[in-house]
Amino acid sequence: MTAVLVGAAILAAIMATRAARLLSSALWLAAVSALLSVLFFDLGAPQVAVIELSVGAGLVTVLFIFAINLAGEAGKPPAAVVPAWLAAGIAVLVPVLLAALAAFEAVATPAEPGPAFAEMLWQQRGLDVLVQIVLIFAGVLGLLGLLAEVEAPLGRSAVKEVVARREQDLLALESAARKEEVRV
Repeated sequence: MTAVLVGAAILAAIMATRAARLLSSALWLAAVSALLSVLFFDLGAPQVAVIELSVGAGLVTVLFIFAINLAGEAGKPPAAVVPAWLAAGIAVLVPVLLAALAAFEAVATPAEPGPAFAEMLWQQRGLDVLVQIVLIFAGVLGLLGLLAEVEAPLGRSAVKEVVARREQDLLALESAARKEEVRV
């Protein structure tokens, strides 16, 4: 199970770096965080798993999508900071070290049965999970409100009202200037 999760997380991480669009890359990164949270739970760290799932897969993904929507996807990709051979070496070394650590942990200590996922999530950490769900939901609703293209329900927005008043003032000044020119 651990090897499958590590392999899937590596595949999702590679897809996150190879995706052509930033939005696709952010969603692949969310998949990496979700797979890592399942891996953390499987390795016996349920608190870390819940935090990784809520912050890594939830909040960070929402922030990335918000930033991508604000900044847009156009632009030249930056030059690589790390040489390709070093990045490939690190990408190979990290999973090998994680697999070795998991194997050493399995051999060193006998596995003791932990609480079931549902029990851990809803009985022991229920309040934390509900607060995180509310915060992520509020963040998503806030982002949808910021990115909405529809006008305010009470009519024109304040910005449009100010622009309309300035245009009226400008037209009044122009007509007054024309009248002055006609008098002269």
